[in-house]
Formats: sequence, C-alpha cells, structure tokens
Amino acid sequence: MKKITLKVTAVLVLLTMVLSLTFANAESGKVYRTLDEIKASGTINIGVFSDKNPFGYVDENGEYQGYDVYFARRIGEDLGLTVNYISTEAANRVEYLETGKVDIILANFTVTAERAEKVDFALPYMNVALGVVSPDSRVIRDLSEIGEGDQVIVISGTTAEDYLIKNNPEITLQKYDTYANAKNALENGNAVAWANDNTEVIAFALENAGYTVGIPSLGSQDTIAPAVSKGNETLLTWINDEIKALAAENFFHKDYEATLVDTYGLDYEDSLVLEGGGVAE
Repeated sequence: MKKITLKVTAVLVLLTMVLSLTFANAESGKVYRTLDEIKASGTINIGVFSDKNPFGYVDENGEYQGYDVYFARRIGEDLGLTVNYISTEAANRVEYLETGKVDIILANFTVTAERAEKVDFALPYMNVALGVVSPDSRVIRDLSEIGEGDQVIVISGTTAEDYLIKNNPEITLQKYDTYANAKNALENGNAVAWANDNTEVIAFALENAGYTVGIPSLGSQDTIAPAVSKGNETLLTWINDEIKALAAENFFHKDYEATLVDTYGLDYEDSLVLEGGGVAE
C-alpha cells in the first residue's frame, strides 16, 4: 500500500509540474519549444512542402525529398534527433509557427518585412525573385500585356500574391492553396499566366514543353531562409550557427547538386545558392 501511495504521489507531482508549465506558457504567450525542450523530446517538428518538387515533395515511396528536406535531414542529424516532417501549404507557414505546430519552417520561405513581424527568420540559404510563366501560344513578357479579362494564377500566402495585390491591383488573380492545383489550372488553360518564385516557374517550364518564363525576374531580389516562432532565441541561435558551420563544407552547393541540378543544371547554381548566410559569389 505504501508503494502504491508513493507512486500516486509521484504521478500527481509530475502532473502538477506539467500543468504549471502549461499555464505559465499560456500566460506568457509562449507557444514554441526551446532548443532544450526539443532535445529532451527526441524529435524536432519541421514544416516542409509535400507537393513542391524539387524543394519539398513526397516521392513514390512515401518519403519526403527535396532541397529543403535535405537541409532538414541534416539539422536532425546534427541535433541527434528524429525529424517529424509536417506537411504545410504556403498560406499556413506563419500560422504553424504562431501556434507551435512546428519548430522550424523550411518551406521555400521568402524573407519579407511583413512576415518578420510575426516570425523570426534565420540566416538565408538561397536567393530568389518572382517570375511569370505562360504558354508559348501567348508568352507574357511584361505585366502590361495582361488584359482586363485575363487572369493570373498565384498561390495563396505567397510573395507573388502580395506583390501583385500591392503593385498591380488591376490584374485579376486566380488563387489556389496548393502548387499541384495551380499547375493543373495553368495546364488546363484557366489563366494566361502563373506568377510565383522564379525558381518554381523556371522548373515548371523546363519540365513541361510548351511554356516559357517570359518574366524571369519581377520585383526585388529576395532570399529564402528558415523561420522559427517569434522569440524562440535559443533555436534561432542554433540554426544560425549551423548555417555558418555548414558553409565550411559547401553544404548548400552539395544540397543543390543532390536535389536541384537535374531541374536547373549547373548554370543556376552559384546565382541561387547562399553559403553561410552570405551573398553568393
């Protein structure tokens, strides 16, 4: 009886500690897990795309692959943790961090001032700009060529959507939540063009005959970076140190050659890849 009482007491003490921590986190507004808490759990939750080949996708064996996933896998290895891949859509990336559903977002996340108000970005690992792809039957080389009755495809929650709303409100947008649906819409002739990251539209044109990237660079040159929940300083510091350390082995060039070279070839490598969070040479 005494042993049972001691066990019950121990369980109650543990439960009290857990509840106290939960209430404390709720009162402070903390939704994220610190680096120590992540390590203690044995698993890190990383948000990636599942339908954006070659950056994040699920292969025929049900395994996550791609440029972002290659990096995520290395993070898990260097932390000694199991990576739990959480499939995300573009519009959910900020939300997943704000609610603590993921520890890190590695989903082709472009750094913007608006997003930086809601999440914390680590050092960048890729360059990116916006681009526009259209059918060869009517190649769009300037946004002024898009008529009043035309529509342009965008992915909800992307920088392409934000850019066109702010700079070209006269253009009618056809919005989709997933990359697969956006691609299908373009292929079915539902719109005159698709605006997205130039890496994405270049890949689409290379892989699908009959399409041309008439606008390879639209707006400013931006960067892709990992993101963590606002205020998660311990995890942010670790990621920044990791990115700097990986530069010594040209990790992101190796990542490119393992995951992107079949799509883009070697000509784009040095212009797209960033090592150590610096400017590509």
